[in-house]
Amino acid sequence: MRIGIFGAGAMADALGTQWAAAGHELMITGRTPAKARALADRWGARAGDVAEVAEFAEVALIAVLHQDIASVLTGIGDGLRSKAIIDCNNPVETAHFTLVTDAGRSMAQDIARATGGHVVKAFNLCHARVWEMRPPVFDGRRLVVPYCGDHAAACERAKRLITDLGCEPLPVGDLRHAHHLEAMAAIVISLLFGGHDPHTVFNLIQPATGRAGTPPEVA
Repeated sequence: MRIGIFGAGAMADALGTQWAAAGHELMITGRTPAKARALADRWGARAGDVAEVAEFAEVALIAVLHQDIASVLTGIGDGLRSKAIIDCNNPVETAHFTLVTDAGRSMAQDIARATGGHVVKAFNLCHARVWEMRPPVFDGRRLVVPYCGDHAAACERAKRLITDLGCEPLPVGDLRHAHHLEAMAAIVISLLFGGHDPHTVFNLIQPATGRAGTPPEVA
């Protein structure tokens, strides 16, 4: 798969390193070209400008600080229209750990509206150090990665990229649910700022013990 990566920070580094090792072809752009080139060299990939990366990508990863999203989307313009886009970002301010998006509206939906791309929300609930693990396994179980989106083919691409990290994909609905994933991330980020281990995660898979369709009893 040809993956275009927008951003050259810790998340881009962690995910790009894993996907390059899985055999995907990568191209990256970043606010600091030298930093993007250094990552590309390490991956055996290429660096380029925003337009070049958008044209190259079959699927794009946008991995930038929420404060920079608007300028990145302006640079992308229509370059990702009708393409799969993975949004791993979180619109969370760190004074009170609340969302900066409008009530009931997610950053993922804003990206979809701005680009015309098929956005899938994924990879937003863990610190970059978790994505560096090969594979991310906790208590003998693979890390569960929730994702959501409106476009079946884009979701399939996201599912494959999750699986390529050795993780368990968990579909949680259409893109309206991205707002809830971003709110969950606000809790994770508050824990990280509070000094918790960067490997703090939510593991959401637990086999039910009741009948099919019946939740297990709660004591």
